[in-house]
Amino acid sequence: MFEHLTWADSLGIAGALFCVATYWMRTMVALRVGGIVSNALFAAYGLFLPSYPALVLYGLLVPLNCVRLYQMITLVKQVRQASEGELSMDWLRPFMTKRRYRAGELLFRKGERGDAMFYTLTGRYRVPELDVMLEPGQVIGELAFLTPGNLRTQSVECVEDGEVLTITYTKVTELYFQNPTFGFYFLRLASERLLHNNARLQAELARFGGSDLAAQPT
Repeated sequence: MFEHLTWADSLGIAGALFCVATYWMRTMVALRVGGIVSNALFAAYGLFLPSYPALVLYGLLVPLNCVRLYQMITLVKQVRQASEGELSMDWLRPFMTKRRYRAGELLFRKGERGDAMFYTLTGRYRVPELDVMLEPGQVIGELAFLTPGNLRTQSVECVEDGEVLTITYTKVTELYFQNPTFGFYFLRLASERLLHNNARLQAELARFGGSDLAAQPT
Protein backbone atom coordinates (compact mmCIF):
# COMPACT_ATOMS: atom_id res chain seq x y z
CA MET A 1 0.00 0.00 0.00
CA PHE A 2 2.71 2.46 1.02
CA GLU A 3 4.69 1.91 -2.20
CA HIS A 4 2.05 3.90 -4.05
CA LEU A 5 2.35 6.95 -1.77
CA THR A 6 3.31 10.15 -3.53
CA TRP A 7 5.13 13.15 -2.11
CA ALA A 8 1.77 14.87 -1.80
CA ASP A 9 0.30 11.93 0.14
CA SER A 10 3.26 11.85 2.52
CA LEU A 11 3.02 15.55 3.18
CA GLY A 12 -0.75 15.29 3.75
CA ILE A 13 -0.31 12.42 6.22
CA ALA A 14 2.42 14.29 8.08
CA GLY A 15 0.22 17.36 8.23
CA ALA A 16 -2.65 15.33 9.62
CA LEU A 17 -0.42 13.82 12.33
CA PHE A 18 0.78 17.26 13.42
CA CYS A 19 -2.82 18.51 13.39
CA VAL A 20 -3.87 15.68 15.73
CA ALA A 21 -0.82 16.37 17.93
CA THR A 22 -1.92 19.97 18.49
CA TYR A 23 -5.03 18.70 20.31
CA TRP A 24 -2.77 17.11 22.92
CA MET A 25 -0.77 20.26 23.59
CA ARG A 26 -1.52 22.05 26.86
CA THR A 27 0.09 25.45 26.20
CA MET A 28 -0.81 28.02 23.56
CA VAL A 29 2.77 28.56 22.37
CA ALA A 30 3.26 24.84 21.67
CA LEU A 31 -0.14 24.68 20.01
CA ARG A 32 0.73 27.57 17.70
CA VAL A 33 4.04 25.94 16.73
CA GLY A 34 2.26 22.66 15.99
CA GLY A 35 -0.35 24.53 13.96
CA ILE A 36 2.31 26.29 11.90
CA VAL A 37 4.04 23.00 11.06
CA SER A 38 0.72 21.30 10.27
CA ASN A 39 -0.47 24.18 8.06
CA ALA A 40 2.86 24.33 6.22
CA LEU A 41 2.69 20.59 5.46
CA PHE A 42 -0.91 20.87 4.26
CA ALA A 43 0.05 23.85 2.09
CA ALA A 44 2.85 21.78 0.55
CA TYR A 45 0.36 18.93 0.08
CA GLY A 46 -1.92 21.29 -1.83
CA LEU A 47 1.00 22.46 -3.96
CA PHE A 48 2.21 18.98 -5.00
CA LEU A 49 -1.24 17.36 -5.39
CA PRO A 50 -2.11 19.97 -6.78
CA SER A 51 -5.11 21.36 -4.86
CA TYR A 52 -5.17 25.13 -5.07
CA PRO A 53 -7.98 25.68 -2.51
CA ALA A 54 -5.93 23.73 0.07
CA LEU A 55 -2.80 25.65 -0.92
CA VAL A 56 -4.53 29.02 -0.49
CA LEU A 57 -6.26 28.07 2.79
CA TYR A 58 -3.26 26.63 4.59
CA GLY A 59 -0.90 29.11 2.97
CA LEU A 60 -2.88 31.90 4.64
CA LEU A 61 -3.04 30.09 7.99
CA VAL A 62 0.78 29.83 8.22
CA PRO A 63 1.49 33.61 8.49
CA LEU A 64 -1.61 34.09 10.67
CA ASN A 65 -0.36 31.55 13.19
CA CYS A 66 3.14 33.06 12.97
CA VAL A 67 1.76 36.49 13.90
CA ARG A 68 -0.18 35.06 16.86
CA LEU A 69 2.85 33.08 18.00
CA TYR A 70 5.01 36.21 17.87
CA GLN A 71 2.42 38.15 19.90
CA MET A 72 2.23 35.40 22.50
CA ILE A 73 6.02 35.07 22.86
CA THR A 74 6.35 38.86 23.07
CA LEU A 75 3.61 38.96 25.70
CA VAL A 76 5.32 36.33 27.86
CA LYS A 77 8.67 38.11 27.56
CA GLN A 78 7.24 41.53 28.38
CA VAL A 79 5.16 40.21 31.26
CA ARG A 80 8.26 38.58 32.74
CA GLN A 81 10.12 41.87 32.49
CA ALA A 82 7.15 43.76 33.92
CA SER A 83 6.81 41.37 36.86
CA GLU A 84 10.39 42.15 37.84
CA GLY A 85 10.08 45.92 37.52
CA GLU A 86 7.53 48.70 37.53
CA LEU A 87 3.91 47.72 36.94
CA SER A 88 2.72 48.85 33.51
CA MET A 89 0.07 47.80 31.00
CA ASP A 90 1.85 49.07 27.89
CA TRP A 91 2.77 45.55 26.77
CA LEU A 92 -0.91 44.49 26.84
CA ARG A 93 -2.02 47.06 24.26
CA PRO A 94 -2.20 44.60 21.29
CA PHE A 95 -4.97 42.77 23.17
CA MET A 96 -6.94 45.91 24.05
CA THR A 97 -9.40 48.18 22.23
CA LYS A 98 -9.59 51.96 22.38
CA ARG A 99 -12.59 53.84 23.76
CA ARG A 100 -13.25 57.58 24.14
CA TYR A 101 -15.07 59.23 27.05
CA ARG A 102 -16.33 62.78 27.48
CA ALA A 103 -16.38 64.81 30.68
CA GLY A 104 -19.32 63.78 32.86
CA GLU A 105 -19.58 60.22 31.51
CA LEU A 106 -19.31 57.25 33.87
CA LEU A 107 -16.89 54.49 32.98
CA PHE A 108 -18.66 52.30 35.52
CA ARG A 109 -20.71 52.58 38.71
CA LYS A 110 -20.07 51.02 42.12
CA GLY A 111 -22.01 47.80 42.64
CA GLU A 112 -22.75 47.11 38.98
CA ARG A 113 -21.45 44.02 37.23
CA GLY A 114 -18.16 44.59 35.45
CA ASP A 115 -16.95 42.97 32.25
CA ALA A 116 -13.69 44.81 31.46
CA MET A 117 -10.69 46.59 32.92
CA PHE A 118 -9.24 49.88 31.65
CA TYR A 119 -5.93 51.59 31.02
CA THR A 120 -6.07 55.40 30.87
CA LEU A 121 -4.32 57.00 27.89
CA THR A 122 -5.43 60.63 28.04
CA GLY A 123 -7.84 62.74 30.06
CA ARG A 124 -8.54 62.73 33.79
CA TYR A 125 -10.86 60.52 35.80
CA ARG A 126 -12.25 60.57 39.33
CA VAL A 127 -13.29 58.00 41.92
CA PRO A 128 -16.19 59.87 43.60
CA GLU A 129 -16.42 57.60 46.66
CA LEU A 130 -12.79 58.34 47.54
CA ASP A 131 -12.48 61.76 45.85
CA VAL A 132 -9.35 60.48 44.11
CA MET A 133 -8.16 61.73 40.72
CA LEU A 134 -6.75 59.30 38.17
CA GLU A 135 -4.21 60.50 35.62
CA PRO A 136 -3.12 58.88 32.31
CA GLY A 137 -1.13 55.67 32.60
CA GLN A 138 -3.22 54.00 35.32
CA VAL A 139 -5.09 50.70 35.43
CA ILE A 140 -8.67 50.78 36.71
CA GLY A 141 -11.44 48.23 37.05
CA GLU A 142 -9.19 45.24 37.70
CA LEU A 143 -10.48 44.46 41.19
CA ALA A 144 -13.99 43.57 39.99
CA PHE A 145 -12.40 40.67 38.09
CA LEU A 146 -11.62 39.11 41.47
CA THR A 147 -14.86 39.91 43.32
CA PRO A 148 -17.86 37.54 43.55
CA GLY A 149 -20.12 38.30 40.62
CA ASN A 150 -17.54 40.72 39.17
CA LEU A 151 -19.16 43.60 41.07
CA ARG A 152 -17.47 47.01 40.86
CA THR A 153 -15.88 48.12 44.14
CA GLN A 154 -15.94 51.85 43.25
CA SER A 155 -17.29 54.20 40.58
CA VAL A 156 -15.14 56.02 38.03
CA GLU A 157 -16.25 59.10 36.10
CA CYS A 158 -14.54 61.08 33.37
CA VAL A 159 -13.83 64.70 34.36
CA GLU A 160 -11.74 65.66 31.31
CA ASP A 161 -12.24 64.25 27.79
CA GLY A 162 -9.88 61.40 27.11
CA GLU A 163 -9.24 57.93 25.74
CA VAL A 164 -8.80 54.59 27.48
CA LEU A 165 -7.83 51.09 26.40
CA THR A 166 -10.13 48.28 27.49
CA ILE A 167 -9.73 44.53 27.76
CA THR A 168 -12.60 42.21 28.64
CA TYR A 169 -12.48 39.91 31.63
CA THR A 170 -13.00 37.04 29.19
CA LYS A 171 -9.71 37.92 27.49
CA VAL A 172 -8.02 38.46 30.86
CA THR A 173 -9.17 34.97 31.91
CA GLU A 174 -7.83 33.51 28.66
CA LEU A 175 -4.44 35.15 29.11
CA TYR A 176 -4.41 34.25 32.80
CA PHE A 177 -4.71 30.52 32.12
CA GLN A 178 -2.58 30.48 28.97
CA ASN A 179 0.35 32.26 30.60
CA PRO A 180 1.21 31.62 34.27
CA THR A 181 3.54 34.62 34.16
CA PHE A 182 0.63 36.88 33.23
CA GLY A 183 -1.35 35.37 36.10
CA PHE A 184 1.45 36.26 38.49
CA TYR A 185 1.63 39.78 37.08
CA PHE A 186 -2.13 40.31 37.38
CA LEU A 187 -2.19 39.13 40.99
CA ARG A 188 0.70 41.47 41.76
CA LEU A 189 -1.18 44.33 40.10
CA ALA A 190 -4.34 43.65 42.13
CA SER A 191 -2.37 43.18 45.36
CA GLU A 192 -0.59 46.49 44.89
CA ARG A 193 -3.94 48.24 44.36
CA LEU A 194 -5.36 46.67 47.54
CA LEU A 195 -2.28 47.65 49.54
CA HIS A 196 -2.48 51.19 48.16
CA ASN A 197 -6.16 51.46 49.09
CA ASN A 198 -5.44 50.09 52.56
CA ALA A 199 -2.66 52.63 53.07
CA ARG A 200 -5.00 55.45 51.98
CA LEU A 201 -7.69 54.24 54.39
CA GLN A 202 -5.20 54.08 57.28
CA ALA A 203 -4.04 57.60 56.49
CA GLU A 204 -7.65 58.85 56.53
CA LEU A 205 -8.31 57.05 59.80
CA ALA A 206 -5.23 58.62 61.33
CA ARG A 207 -6.21 62.07 60.07
CA PHE A 208 -9.75 61.91 61.45
CA GLY A 209 -8.88 60.00 64.57
CA GLY A 210 -10.59 56.82 63.33
CA SER A 211 -13.95 57.69 64.88
CA ASP A 212 -15.88 58.62 61.75
CA LEU A 213 -14.39 56.32 59.13
CA ALA A 214 -14.13 53.26 61.31
CA ALA A 215 -17.89 52.75 61.13
CA GLN A 216 -18.10 53.15 57.36
CA PRO A 217 -17.97 50.14 54.99
CA THR A 218 -14.88 49.83 52.83
